[in-house]
Amino acid sequence: MINKKRLLELTQKLICINSENPGGDEYKIAYFLRDYLNKYRIKTKLYAFKDKRINLLATIDGRGKKTLLLNPHLDTVPAGGNWRYPAFGGVIFKDRIYGRGASDDKGNLAVAVEAIINLLEEDINLDYKLILAATADEESGSHLGIIPLLDRGIVKPDMAVVLDSDEFNIITSQKGLIHLKVKIFGKKAHGAYPWKGENAIEKAVDILREIKQFKFRFRPHPLLKPPTVNFGTIHGGDRVNIVSDWCEFELDIRFLPGMSHKKILEDFKKIIKKYTKKFKMEIEALQMPFDIEKSNPLVKYLIYALKKNKINFSIKGSEGATTITFFKEKNIPAVGFGIGVSGQAHSTDEYVRIDYLYRGAEVLKDFLVNFKFD
Repeated sequence: MINKKRLLELTQKLICINSENPGGDEYKIAYFLRDYLNKYRIKTKLYAFKDKRINLLATIDGRGKKTLLLNPHLDTVPAGGNWRYPAFGGVIFKDRIYGRGASDDKGNLAVAVEAIINLLEEDINLDYKLILAATADEESGSHLGIIPLLDRGIVKPDMAVVLDSDEFNIITSQKGLIHLKVKIFGKKAHGAYPWKGENAIEKAVDILREIKQFKFRFRPHPLLKPPTVNFGTIHGGDRVNIVSDWCEFELDIRFLPGMSHKKILEDFKKIIKKYTKKFKMEIEALQMPFDIEKSNPLVKYLIYALKKNKINFSIKGSEGATTITFFKEKNIPAVGFGIGVSGQAHSTDEYVRIDYLYRGAEVLKDFLVNFKFD
């Protein structure tokens, strides 16, 4: 049986450790977890790709050669102000635990740790090797977390579950992401004689207007909304009385499985060239979309565990980017799953439901016990 008291106390302790990103580090929470797991004789290793940006790996050996990886993350977004309860207090009120990271992602982390400890206490020997990768830097792109762990071959799982979802839902598809920076160049002139210059801001406005009206070509996806473009930032010019010779803007582009990111970039480049030949495009981030079949063992055994515990759930797609795509890049099947509360991630007075913690640990334990690489 899951130790409810221990799980509750662990969740509180994790919330009380500040691991804001940016603005903090994962040093304290990683070392706390190492010591906590070592008490139960669980083998752990720490990996840092920058000072104080620590990743923790915990390994449970099994009978088989294949490896399943669980991937929650250690960091949170900054807490900000105006909290009713202390952001790092782990306060319990009625059926909730409040604090930064309660839903995203320390509740999921606590559930994973408790499920693993319970397996060992009940002397359950898995058919595979299990790795818990509690990683750094998820909130800022994972460049100090799961990406280098995968790129350097430190972890080589056969399949993975990313524990960073809400409401017991299984994430089987996800949009791709392009963060695109565009810089437009013009020619300076006195603001009283604008015809003597080339106004980069005006060109950018024309370009953005056409991008806003751009119609993507795509096949509708049953779990995802159509592709989108968000104008994230725009900067330009030096002074109000100078014709701007530069303007820079950033686009957040989300696209569906089956769409080509190269085609999207080519189409946007054509739009820009209509208005200027003097520009630069820079891809700041690129994550590919993914789909996984419902027949995949990850999905099948999660469904089994959820139904066994009589929990309502949905199979969903993710509009936002998660670390699942980094596994896809390595041809590692992965899904998302988690017990966060919908709408609580990154919010003021973030909370997780206590019954979600208990039920989540039971579901995850049942999943791990029954999982097979079919």
